[in-house]
Amino acid sequence: MEWVVKIGGSLFPDYAINLAQELVGEDVLVVCGGGSLANQIREYHEKLNFTPTASHRTAILCMDILGQLLADKVKGAKAVKSLEEVKTTLNSGNLPILIPSLLLEYLDPLEHSWRVTSDSIALYLSHLLEAKLLITTNVDGIYTHKPSLDGAQFIKEISGEKLLNFGETSLDESFAELLLKYKTSAYVVNGKHPERVRAILNGQSTINTFIGGD
Repeated sequence: MEWVVKIGGSLFPDYAINLAQELVGEDVLVVCGGGSLANQIREYHEKLNFTPTASHRTAILCMDILGQLLADKVKGAKAVKSLEEVKTTLNSGNLPILIPSLLLEYLDPLEHSWRVTSDSIALYLSHLLEAKLLITTNVDGIYTHKPSLDGAQFIKEISGEKLLNFGETSLDESFAELLLKYKTSAYVVNGKHPERVRAILNGQSTINTFIGGD
């Protein structure tokens, strides 16, 4: 497998469905973000102070839910729960969409906190599978601060070291630390534009942020 593509929950449903359909036939594993469902878990946590493990695992279940729904709407996609299923699905020409909760509960590789979200989970999976990582979101990439604020500047390329100083951007807080730990890199791109995603998969230049971690 060449790529892990994380489809941000902010793209669900319509943009996520369109993008996933474009990825059928590519050498790609799709991982879904938890979207508004995971955000609701975070709000509950802030009010009721659940244990970090309870919040972590229920947020991952939100990834399961959106992944299952996405697979249901994309012809040629299949919801998979194991790495073996990923391989067999790709070999059959279909698109695997990972339902990650069982695998992550078994491996339990990451910190249980809100510093770790589906971004870091996708990064871990790409490291595990020795694949390149592409993260799709609802903005063009990484900015100096929130793109909705005046003066936000788009960043075409940034090192993991510099990203450490940004805190939570369109990526979670743990992402840069893991990127440096794994000595890998990642692309961040706007998933509302499938042609940009395809350009990256094909090694072509497009509007995106490249994060270098090695």
